[in-house]
Amino acid sequence: MTTRVIWAGLAAVAVSVAVSVAVAGVQPGRLVQSTEAVSTEVPVLLVPGWVDTARDLAPLRIRLIAAGWPSDAVDAITFATPTGSNRDHANEIDAAVRDLLKRTGAERVDIVAHSMGGLGTRWYLLRYGAASVRRAVFIASPHRGTYSALLAWGEGGAEMKPESAFMDTLNAAPPVPAGVDAITIWTPIDTHIIPGESAVLPGVPDFRVCCPTHPGMLRDAEVFRIVRRFLNVGYEGRP
Repeated sequence: MTTRVIWAGLAAVAVSVAVSVAVAGVQPGRLVQSTEAVSTEVPVLLVPGWVDTARDLAPLRIRLIAAGWPSDAVDAITFATPTGSNRDHANEIDAAVRDLLKRTGAERVDIVAHSMGGLGTRWYLLRYGAASVRRAVFIASPHRGTYSALLAWGEGGAEMKPESAFMDTLNAAPPVPAGVDAITIWTPIDTHIIPGESAVLPGVPDFRVCCPTHPGMLRDAEVFRIVRRFLNVGYEGRP
């Protein structure tokens, strides 16, 4: 059975759940409105989701380069085991961040993570701290787990299950460390993140986009507009 068939098997349930879910107590994000020239001097690390690789992040990388980021300052990571543990992925993210900083001479990086990549990114931030990261974007990440993980394999699949030991430990800590600005971006009809409210983080500005698919988030023009603007100038007046 292919990965596509596995995810498609949950589509009808996911749409029904997502449409009925109300995300209570979460304030939508608001991007800074600015006419000043923006900076693309901070390098960007792109982090893939479960079973994905750097190749799946190519549409986002191409758009960032076209928007002005130097090609050697936008990296996409491929994990040694794409379905492996987020704890191991965090170690690989750390190595990729250090390599990107060394190569570019920058002091900090921005991270854009898709799907399960957001969990590895949060574990990296929890373990290694905020010193090397300025901003983080979580695109359709299952921050409180997803019931679609019941059909996912590997250590990563087990960790994505709601109320897994990994989830309990991760969510016992702050969503992101002090010093890191972050946003979440999600779609209300995501067939991979069940329930859809799992894609938001308490206290972190969220942006709801209607209505690309889970993998389509990486190619969606509105998602990219939000990512680009946030990386350039932040949100709510923050530099």
